[in-house]
Amino acid sequence: MLRKPVVLITGAGGEIGHGLITRLAEDGTHSVITLDVRPLEPGIARLVQREFVGSILDTDVLERILSEYEVDHVFHLAALLSTRSEFTPMTAHHVNVEGTINLLEFAQKQGESHGRPVVFMYPSSIAAYGLPDVESKMRVGRVTENEWTKPTTMYGCNKLYCEHMGRYYAKRYKQLAAETLSGKVDFRSLRFPGLISAVTIPSGGTSDYAPEMIHAVAQGKPYACFVRPDTRIPFMAMPDGVEALLKLAAAPKGNLNHTVYNVGAFNPSADEIRQVVLEAFPGSEITYSVDVKRQGIVDAWPADVDDTAARRDWGFAPQYDFKRAFSEYLIPTIRRRYQK
Repeated sequence: MLRKPVVLITGAGGEIGHGLITRLAEDGTHSVITLDVRPLEPGIARLVQREFVGSILDTDVLERILSEYEVDHVFHLAALLSTRSEFTPMTAHHVNVEGTINLLEFAQKQGESHGRPVVFMYPSSIAAYGLPDVESKMRVGRVTENEWTKPTTMYGCNKLYCEHMGRYYAKRYKQLAAETLSGKVDFRSLRFPGLISAVTIPSGGTSDYAPEMIHAVAQGKPYACFVRPDTRIPFMAMPDGVEALLKLAAAPKGNLNHTVYNVGAFNPSADEIRQVVLEAFPGSEITYSVDVKRQGIVDAWPADVDDTAARRDWGFAPQYDFKRAFSEYLIPTIRRRYQK
């Protein structure tokens, strides 16, 4: 029996997974299978060919997928995020590192079985950076891919290490397959800023203060922001994040001069976000109650990132700047959610 060619998405029930599945379904050129520890929401589940419920740590599940499907693209989205990883660092290591090496081995076996490289898309994070203090952060401004990679959190350490593992697999198997001049794992990574989705509920991530503001006031509730008013990090609207993943995945290998690319779109302060939300919801109450631990995390992240390489090598061009992201995407979409 011939195996079916598909795209595999791990962690498909998360914020990026929702947008990616929807976008691939609209495009119609790829059949999608998913792997997540929980069943997908019905509206998303109907868009995929098959969903596997299980863990990326379960190699038996991966072997089943290997036996039944010919995977030519892996979008490895499954991860334990930054705030939770700080409370459970060993669990974070198991999921984020050991899970990723399981998927890299899976991609290697897939490439060997169907004779061509598997494009392995890995969303990394600005958590891979680590600046020593706020003064340094504001002084250095935009950072490139190779600057200040000294993460201060377990999540950041996991992400940076997995970037290096991806490079290793791509290089190692290219060397082992020298006679074909092609490796079996074509690893490509985006170092994402804070991604903001209007479709899913914020899950307590370190950069979730922006969407949390809107969700709270759209329901008529007060909101206490957990970072200082002057806090500044880069953000991106989720549609641009999904498009970036797909665009990099489709880019000709010869055009790529990096394995890991910065991407960014806008970098407002927390108070600039607050002002935009208050303009849209007059009379709302947004105050500040700083969470010292989460404040410390975002203070170590850069105020902005230099994404020149992504724009040059594969045409990255976000469609949503700060104004458009909030006025055309986030605020109206979240407002409609609660009006219903």
